[in-house]
Amino acid sequence: MENFNQIFTLLAEQESIGLNTDILETGLINILALLAILIYTGRDFLGSLLEERKTTIVKGVQDAEDRLNEAQKRLTEAQKQLNQANLVISEIKNETITTKKVLLESDAFQAKKDLTVRFERALATFRSKERQIFVEIKQQIVFIVLQRTVSRAQETFKSKERAITLINETINKLEGDLL
Repeated sequence: MENFNQIFTLLAEQESIGLNTDILETGLINILALLAILIYTGRDFLGSLLEERKTTIVKGVQDAEDRLNEAQKRLTEAQKQLNQANLVISEIKNETITTKKVLLESDAFQAKKDLTVRFERALATFRSKERQIFVEIKQQIVFIVLQRTVSRAQETFKSKERAITLINETINKLEGDLL
């Protein structure tokens, strides 16, 4: 920092900054000669370094392009496999739905069949009970009619012979109606 301050102090004392045009005094020829020698002698060295660097860069770019192409091929293959997997999944879903429908239809058919059998049994039982009740009611009606007939016959006919004949005739008529 002290040197920096000294430079500004010298510049301030000189009161102006100027361009020195004396080539020999500034050493411009020496600098140009040095640069020419460096370029002439270093051309082969720098050229080979730059050529190696260029080759390395080109090879790196080529490798990167090859990896990119390989990655794109693998991506395309993976997409094909994904599409195939999606098709298989879709087929499995469709088969599952179809199987569910078949099972449900089978279960519904079996349930319908079971209900039909149960309903037919219940209906047969109902008809059997209905016939039984009808026969019982018919027997009770016949019994009541016979009782009334007997009691009327006894009131109407005091003699036993006439009553027995009338009762037998009524029983014969009722037997024909019952059968």
